[in-house]
Amino acid sequence: MDIRHAVGVKENIDEETLAALRDWRTSDHFSGREKAALELTEEIVADDREVSDACFARVREYFSEADVLELVFVIGYQVFASKFAKAFRLAPQGFAARA
Repeated sequence: MDIRHAVGVKENIDEETLAALRDWRTSDHFSGREKAALELTEEIVADDREVSDACFARVREYFSEADVLELVFVIGYQVFASKFAKAFRLAPQGFAARA
């Protein structure tokens, strides 16, 4: 959540919306386009399944093929960065306030 919070704040996403990410499926804070991207993210990150054709169909309702490619790349890169940081036990960089 550290970098997500920092980027969100930089992009002027309010705290309430950032907090709503936990329940994005039922939240009114996200558009259909955003929910499609979040669903794609969840399906890519899940190790126990592949991205479903239904998910890709929903994403393609809102995004061009070039956009889908970029989304998948960015999601994959963030997964890599997270695993890299975990492997080397890199501490959060303090972008978000700690409770």
